Amino acid sequence: MDSQIPQPSQAPQSSQSPHSFQVDLRGLVDLLSHHLYSSPKVYLRELLQNAVDAITARRAEQPDAPAQVRLFAEDGTLRVEDSGIGLTEEDVHSLLATIGRSSKRADGLESARSDFLGQFGIGLLACFVVAERIRVVSRSARTPDAPPVEWTASDDGSYRVRTLPPEARAEPGTTVYLEARPGAADWLAEERVLSLARDFGSLLPYDVRVGDEAVTDLPAPWDRSYPGPSARRVALARHCHDLFGFTPLDSIELNVPLAGIRGVAYVLPSAVSPAQRAGHRVHLKGMLLTERAEQLLPDWAFFVRCVLDTDSLRPTASRESLYEDETLAGVREALGERIRTWLTGLAAGDPERLAAFLSVHHLGVKSLARHDGEMLRTMLPWLPFETTDGRLSLEEFAQRHPVVHFTRTVEEYRQVAQIASAQGVGVVNGGYTYDTELVEALPSVRPGTVVAELDADTVTAHLDAVDPAVELALSAFLGAARAKLDPLGCDVVLRAFHPLSVPALHLDDRAARHEQARADAEEQADDLWAGILGSLRGTAPRARLVLNHLNPLIRRISSLDDRELIGTATESLYGQALLMAQRPLRPADSALLNRAFMGLLEWATHNDPPEEGHR
Repeated sequence: MDSQIPQPSQAPQSSQSPHSFQVDLRGLVDLLSHHLYSSPKVYLRELLQNAVDAITARRAEQPDAPAQVRLFAEDGTLRVEDSGIGLTEEDVHSLLATIGRSSKRADGLESARSDFLGQFGIGLLACFVVAERIRVVSRSARTPDAPPVEWTASDDGSYRVRTLPPEARAEPGTTVYLEARPGAADWLAEERVLSLARDFGSLLPYDVRVGDEAVTDLPAPWDRSYPGPSARRVALARHCHDLFGFTPLDSIELNVPLAGIRGVAYVLPSAVSPAQRAGHRVHLKGMLLTERAEQLLPDWAFFVRCVLDTDSLRPTASRESLYEDETLAGVREALGERIRTWLTGLAAGDPERLAAFLSVHHLGVKSLARHDGEMLRTMLPWLPFETTDGRLSLEEFAQRHPVVHFTRTVEEYRQVAQIASAQGVGVVNGGYTYDTELVEALPSVRPGTVVAELDADTVTAHLDAVDPAVELALSAFLGAARAKLDPLGCDVVLRAFHPLSVPALHLDDRAARHEQARADAEEQADDLWAGILGSLRGTAPRARLVLNHLNPLIRRISSLDDRELIGTATESLYGQALLMAQRPLRPADSALLNRAFMGLLEWATHNDPPEEGHR
């Protein structure tokens, strides 16, 4: 965000005469507060950042130089002192008075620049978000004979520079004084300053204090020594609770030396939606950069929240998010591999912890496994699926059944689960997120496994046929039943199957449902669209209502002679079968259920078949 605004034309001079910024400062403050930064709290990060960078610059030339930052807040004012490189009067004019210029780019400091936190030169002026007046007193460590210099600026865009007597600041370094703007005094209150300083600077490498209260807390929790694995797990769980407000199921250490990353991923204790983006906390060289990093991990790793420190990732101009580049892509892949290694380690050595994890977060692992054959092979004995044999892994289910049948939707599974189970047909419900993809990938990681999508014909083929003589004797009954359901695009067949308690089964497939939806739309369309939809008429198999000849109710209904009563009973069976399958009802289906119910009530109360005019 370097500005191309030219340097001041006048040579630097000690003077009480006012100078002006080469930018509309009030407009800049509005830009910073409403468009660049998410909150005024970033002013403190900028102060800490400048102080830490100044110390880093001094230590690049003087390795034994003191490394201290002190903050003092009182009555709407804030004083920040550092033992850094300091500024000369020339520095003040060229660096503080020109927006976009950064002291990190001064001659002789390029070799240390990679250690700086700030790279964009906005720095001190961000403090105008909360302050109406800024005063800086600084003494340069590079030119110890130069006197201290004072720079005072107001939010109206004016500033003054003057030199001070040597005793005004005896040691090299910089002190920044802020005076709160109206309504912003709370941001400079001691308690708020301490809270923000700890939030932003707890991992900074230097001694930072607010008054007498320490801000830095090193080493980081993931770098500390503990008596044993159990103590480490407890300490990290406490850190997670303090930081994120939850106690994790487990913690995963993130150590990627080549990417300059150290940290930890905490496993969420409850399931979350894959679409929910977790916010991760990222520190850059110890300074908190963001607590809402969303692109840090692969999409499948939505079951963890991370906190880490890095020296390789690139911040955006606001230093509140990460710049999407090849480095971030590489880090994302490396962190994903670390979480993947943790999962395979649990599978190999700690099945109880893996089972506890999968009971909550199987969806995340399924998301990973569908693109990672090795992970699918590793997790095959563990990942749970809904099947007609209960909740099982695909490995166990495939061992029980020579053919792994599956449905693509939950509705299709509910249609056939009870009947298929009774006939010994094993079915996996592939209607949940990722499940169909994983079932279809099963042969690639388990050679010899046969996988087939279950359709209505397959189910019907597993139902016992009725004796032809019996079916012939019931032809009048079947004819009346078929005539009643024909307008609904549904056929009627007679079979014998278990369980006996199920009188009828409604079967269709996606092609049949698609054709029915097309027919419904054609019926309701105007002439033009009806013609277009009619031209799309397919040859898909019709839905079918399978009547169970073993069921006592079906036997009684099939003995009826009255076609009207047979029709009413058939409509009732059709509606009941739809409800059993938990299928969404079309308007025509709802009307049919209502008509059948009223017809049966009338027949029951009058003991006469309902007349057409009464239905």
